[in-house]
Amino acid sequence: MSKSRTVLKRQRKEIIIDKATELFARKDYHDVMMDDVARLSKVAKGTLYNYFESKEKLYNEIIKSNFERLLSSVKSVLSNESLIIESLYSYVSSLFQFLISHKNFFKIYLSQISRSDEENNSDIKLKTEELNSLLSGIIYKGKRENIFRDVEEDFAVRLIVGNIINSVQRSIENNFSDEQLISERENLFDFILHSIYAGFDNSMIRPLKNKTIVLTRTVEQSAESASAFSELGAKVIIFPTLEIVPPASWKGFDEIVSDKNKIDFLIFTSAHTVTMFAHRLSELQKEFDYSKTKVVAIGSKTSLICEQYKIPVNIIPEKFSGEGVVEALSEYNLKNKVVFIPRSAIGRTELPKGLEELGAIIKTVPVYNVSLPGKSVIDKSLKQLKESKPDVYVFTSPSTFENFLTIMKIDNPALYFKGVDVAAIGPTTKSAIESKKVKVSIMPSEFTIKGLADKMIEYYRSKEK
Repeated sequence: MSKSRTVLKRQRKEIIIDKATELFARKDYHDVMMDDVARLSKVAKGTLYNYFESKEKLYNEIIKSNFERLLSSVKSVLSNESLIIESLYSYVSSLFQFLISHKNFFKIYLSQISRSDEENNSDIKLKTEELNSLLSGIIYKGKRENIFRDVEEDFAVRLIVGNIINSVQRSIENNFSDEQLISERENLFDFILHSIYAGFDNSMIRPLKNKTIVLTRTVEQSAESASAFSELGAKVIIFPTLEIVPPASWKGFDEIVSDKNKIDFLIFTSAHTVTMFAHRLSELQKEFDYSKTKVVAIGSKTSLICEQYKIPVNIIPEKFSGEGVVEALSEYNLKNKVVFIPRSAIGRTELPKGLEELGAIIKTVPVYNVSLPGKSVIDKSLKQLKESKPDVYVFTSPSTFENFLTIMKIDNPALYFKGVDVAAIGPTTKSAIESKKVKVSIMPSEFTIKGLADKMIEYYRSKEK
């Protein structure tokens, strides 16, 4: 069979399934005739039987194909989540949205689940159990981590799924607008979370609800960082302003790691430096002897990435900054000690200078560079930004701020950010922003995304008082 005939056959089958779904949604199973399906699909009855030998086969295909899409959709969103509340939100949200978008299938599903177990379609029973098991896993994990109350999992599943179904039914019957659907979904989730959450104060569960946050970071970091805010109820517009690329040359790095002279201290200033360091060693097929070196990781995230690459960390400074590193290493005798600092191509000089003053011999080379992300990467972000009214812009480095101005072609930053809050992850970023006459309203004492999220909650609560 030619490719065009194969495509035509697949398209015709999809039309038949779509029209049959419409019929089964309007009529009881026994009232739907194959003649009706053929007529609505605009195919001969004989052609219809070439695709489906019976009404039962056609009905089962409708159930199977829709449930497969539903399960694929839910599993896809859950695969990107690691936090419990965010996983629950993704489950509720994706199930709600799928059923709203497939109204005819929802009506069929609704008619089936209202029947007794003996009358229920076996495929629906099996697929529903698979769908429920995903939710049960979230609840079990939440209970184990003391995030959810010690509720019976089967009861919690029935409660949550039942409320989703009722909410979808209400939305369809009342023909809710897009704005009403968003409100319905958010209220649904708040009710579900309130029902099983270990606490009781809803404002404590989602304190950033109704806040829209523009998060600027690297392409790789943006999605992960967004979850820290979205699980607190915020709508997050991910706006990548940086893309990590290899340095112009690895020559300096290769010479340092190949040198037989001892490296006394190895300082990783970010997760990116760890990743690029490890990748280059792998390309060189070289093992680094960490037994002779004290490894310093700035920040808990950097330390975790070191752990993933089996790099033993000896020192994590209390302050996640260059100043914090100098303070931590001042306890050691650095006289003539070799300190290797892999860094960004635009890395700052404060840290090397501070350590040189303590007598250290500094070796530092770029292991990555940053560039503007491609147009295809930010097209969606630009559209979302245009359609939204942000409450706060988050900048995680001077580069994210400068690149945002470049991407958005902002000539007057003070005017652009007037009337909105601006958050900076640390003092260096704050200084870069304020040098452009833009006020920074939020800056944490712990220079991490979590610290920033906590400070944001504190800031908005103080404004409400």
